[in-house]
Amino acid sequence: MFRIAPVQTEEEKREVTSSLGIPSRDGAFVYAMRDMEDGHLLGGSQFDIAKDGGTLFDLRPAPGIEDFEAMFILGRATLDFIDRTGTHLCRAAKDAGEERLLRAVGFRPSEDGGYLCDMTGMFDGHCDGHALDLHTV
Repeated sequence: MFRIAPVQTEEEKREVTSSLGIPSRDGAFVYAMRDMEDGHLLGGSQFDIAKDGGTLFDLRPAPGIEDFEAMFILGRATLDFIDRTGTHLCRAAKDAGEERLLRAVGFRPSEDGGYLCDMTGMFDGHCDGHALDLHTV
C-alpha cells in the first residue's frame, strides 16, 4: 500500500526532488508517493497552477521502482488537485515523464512538442471518454 500526500516543507521538497533526480522549482507544488509501512519514497510529481492552466513539470518514479499503476494513480491525483482549483487545462513538457504514462493519465501531444490535458469532466464521476484501458496505452 502507498500514500500520496502534498509535501509540506521546503526541506521535504528538496529531499523528494533530489531523490527523484529532478530540480526543485521555486513555488511549485510537490506530491510524494510513499510506502505506508516504512515511508520509503516510491515516486513524486512536481507541478504549478496558474490562471492560464496548470503545468506538470515532473511525474517520476523513485530509482528502482517500476509500478505503472501506482504512477498512474499519482498522475491522476495530481491532475485531480489541479482540476479542483478550477484550472481545467494542464500542460506537460515532453520530458515531464514517460510518454506512455503521460498519455495514460490523460495527456495528448500538443503542437509545441509537449503534452496537453483537458480535465473538463474527467473527475465529475462520469467517464466522458476519459476511461482508459491501462493495458493498451
